[in-house]
Amino acid sequence: MGLLVLVIGVAVRLAFRGWSAWPEALAGGVFYAGFLTWFLMWRRRRDAKAVGTDPDRVPELERRIAKNGELPDDPAEQEAMIRLIRRREEKLRRSRRWAFPLLGVIFLGVPLLWFASGDEPAGLWTLCFGVAFMSWMIWFNRRFVRRMVAMRQRIEGVGGVGGVGGIEGAGGRA
Repeated sequence: MGLLVLVIGVAVRLAFRGWSAWPEALAGGVFYAGFLTWFLMWRRRRDAKAVGTDPDRVPELERRIAKNGELPDDPAEQEAMIRLIRRREEKLRRSRRWAFPLLGVIFLGVPLLWFASGDEPAGLWTLCFGVAFMSWMIWFNRRFVRRMVAMRQRIEGVGGVGGVGGIEGAGGRA
């Protein structure tokens, strides 16, 4: 993920500032890639501690959930997966009211600043990127929520253990 951020960050800066800005683009890209890598590792350790598994197992559990893959054979690993799914559902439930509206303000408000400053090409590029990114985020979020609910129901049984509902039980589908 850090390498992806590095490449995209450098490419965007070079596209807007030209080849003469490569040292600045590379330095900024390395900084943001390092920060994102640190953040993801920190989150992985926190998730592993909360669900009772090894930090190296969290990405595999997340991949299984995201791909709606095969269930773990080990009952302890199934419990860790259920705890991870519930943790993700709770985070989505808590951030539902502010996360997407804030991203919308950022990705659709920044082009207005470009247009107001008189730079129409930059405004159009950021507007197109913002619309594409927000559309992708909404699609990805809905797909991931459906897969989390399906995986939890496969592990717990169709009705869920103890009648605990998924994220769709908190005011509609995500």
